[in-house]
Amino acid sequence: MYVKDRMVKDPVCIGPDTKISDALNKMIDFHRMPVVDDQHHLLGLVSAGMIEESTATKTTSLSIYELNYLLHKMSVEEIMIRDVVTISPDALLEEAAVLMRKKNVGCLPVVDPEGKVIGIITHNDIFEAFIDLLGYYQKGARYVILVDEDKIGVLASISACMRDMGASISNLAVYHTVRGIEVVVIASKTDCKEGLEKAGYNVTSVIERN
Repeated sequence: MYVKDRMVKDPVCIGPDTKISDALNKMIDFHRMPVVDDQHHLLGLVSAGMIEESTATKTTSLSIYELNYLLHKMSVEEIMIRDVVTISPDALLEEAAVLMRKKNVGCLPVVDPEGKVIGIITHNDIFEAFIDLLGYYQKGARYVILVDEDKIGVLASISACMRDMGASISNLAVYHTVRGIEVVVIASKTDCKEGLEKAGYNVTSVIERN
């Protein structure tokens, strides 16, 4: 899965001369916005948190009228992050997740080879992809199979067993846990536990999903 498959395409962007008050109005739906020039090249990034941080020290000394005046006077160029971490649309989604964690950021502007903003991907987009990858919304059943030995052909054998019971597999994942190796299978049928156990598999959990 690639970044381009999960990113928000053509995100709302603002220019460096945009007043902070105007930026705040646009952040009702978008909490982070790329700052771009007239050709849509990335110049920086601004978020609601940056605005809050930049005005926090002034709130105790300014009246509400003075603060409003300040927000209408200041531009995002004065508070935006200029050294923005970006990613390519053709990067793997895993790369985006690792980069966000490594750099401790909540979003990545997606830029083309010319440095133009074509999308943005956030940690929420990563979470949604993770949920879809594990088949959380798929109908059927979620089987957890504890595998005693990591050997060649285990997944093929489980898949064949499910096939013989007429079950279609939509999602499959393998976890290395303190309990051992767990194979999680999302299948269309909810009555496969007995068949799996007869085939010698240790089914530790079955959760039906409608």
